[in-house]
Amino acid sequence: MVATTMFGLEEVLANELTKLGAQDIKVGVRNVSFYGDKGFMYKSNIALRTAIRILKPIKSFRVFDEDDLYKKLQQINWEQYMNVEGTFAIGAVVNSKNFTSNSHYISLKAKDAIADYFRHKYHKRPNVDIKHPNLKIHVHIQKDYCTVSLDSSGDSLHKRGYRSATNIAPINEVLAAGLILLSGYTGDCNFIDPMCGSGTILIEAAMIANNIPANINRNEFAFEKWSDYDEDLFFTIQDSLLKKIRSSHFKIMGFDKAPSAVRKAKENIENANLSDFIGVHHVNFFNSVKEVFGPTYILFNPPYGERLNIDVETFYKKIGDTLKHGYPDSTVWFITSDIQALKHVGLRTSKRIPLKNADLDCRFVRYDMYEGSRKTKKAL
Repeated sequence: MVATTMFGLEEVLANELTKLGAQDIKVGVRNVSFYGDKGFMYKSNIALRTAIRILKPIKSFRVFDEDDLYKKLQQINWEQYMNVEGTFAIGAVVNSKNFTSNSHYISLKAKDAIADYFRHKYHKRPNVDIKHPNLKIHVHIQKDYCTVSLDSSGDSLHKRGYRSATNIAPINEVLAAGLILLSGYTGDCNFIDPMCGSGTILIEAAMIANNIPANINRNEFAFEKWSDYDEDLFFTIQDSLLKKIRSSHFKIMGFDKAPSAVRKAKENIENANLSDFIGVHHVNFFNSVKEVFGPTYILFNPPYGERLNIDVETFYKKIGDTLKHGYPDSTVWFITSDIQALKHVGLRTSKRIPLKNADLDCRFVRYDMYEGSRKTKKAL
């Protein structure tokens, strides 16, 4: 199988797969390949936090142009996976000089090949259903090599099923979980998102702290429509994951200066059944101080200036001043696409990790805030 992910999260995903029990794990670019049985395919869809979708390759071959792709797709025994009464949809990714057409055209060509396969044999063709197909097929062409896979996830796995309300610039759930895992947070200390927006980072942090499966709130996975779907096995796998939930007793808190954001965050937290674990408050971070005792993780996604209008220099200086004066004994992480703005924070980063947020090149940065001065900490 192949689990796809976002740039920079490949090693995080590989580590998740290792802990879950995958075999023969190989890290690629925006993907990780691995081996597992049918039950593990169910398990990976339910449990993985940084996977976007789980693909099951069924055929690989060399391909030289659009006509060659059409012919070779017709050589696959499609009755193994669907019937003429079923519906299907195609997704394609193309990175090849042999193909002058775009991914959308390749999807159409692949759709024609499969429809014509059935039409030639049965004088009838299956219908295309983009939203709720019985079978979702993924075609990936890299140079002169094509891999045809079944998409076992359906909708992207970032659609966890808990988010009904969002703010103007919500963070993707997979990226939020990836940031938390990259930061090293495991639920063994307090956690604050001081610019929490619609609450995604808080929800993902609470799920990690309590070992709650990432996609336990989803209504549907694509594999549930496959002819070999084993419902008893699915529920056995789901129950085994639910038995591993634990209770974290540290505080998870979110702030936002916008009352509308606080309302949205509380609604999403309630949808995720996590209201007992997360507190959200109407607070302007720049007027706040740390009120919890002991080591604390602070992780947030501040406005980038891309979609929200801010005075970048003043805004980032305030971040640094607030952390320096109000948040001792804290490990601070935030992500930004405005890499130049980091110089206005006025603090020295201890880590900088390159990532992507959609098409934006970003840095995920860490600051270590000590009790007293850094010099004093080193002397101790």
